[in-house]
Amino acid sequence: MGLTAAVLAVDAGNSKTDVAVIGPDGTVLSTARGGGFRPPADGLDTAMAILSTTVTEALTAAGAPEVAHVSACLANADLPAEEEQLTEAVESRGWATTAEVRNDTFAILRAGVTEPRGVAVVCGAGINCVGMRPDGRTARFPAVGRISGDWGGGWALAEEALWHAARADDGRGDRTALTTTLPAH
Repeated sequence: MGLTAAVLAVDAGNSKTDVAVIGPDGTVLSTARGGGFRPPADGLDTAMAILSTTVTEALTAAGAPEVAHVSACLANADLPAEEEQLTEAVESRGWATTAEVRNDTFAILRAGVTEPRGVAVVCGAGINCVGMRPDGRTARFPAVGRISGDWGGGWALAEEALWHAARADDGRGDRTALTTTLPAH
């Protein structure tokens, strides 16, 4: 059976995954949205199963059993070893002839531009930043949390709010509305 689609585009963050199947002429054949991609929290097998469900939904809707290439921008692909491991996991699914896996921040670099140039910053569960020049050279930081100098994102903000609420509740810190709003939430 011949290929009916050129690219399977995957943008998998910690909280949600968006998948698009793209035809040879650039037409979007289908899209699907699924759960987050969190190998460190859920384990690689579980994260890939969640991703696979969303990919299968998109491929089925497009009527394409496979595509020529997978471009997967995945959360938690922060270090070269993680990109290698996730590339192997994506390739093992047999969705395409070729696959490229990068950190999910790279997906932003193509939003609204005609060439791969710019700087992208993500503030999701954590923070991440990448830059790319038209010749393909990139700059990035490890984005492995506070130990690499990163602070921000939902995880860090939630941790900080809980810290202030706990200290206020037991009298070690200033009074704050977080003492009642966090438990109520």
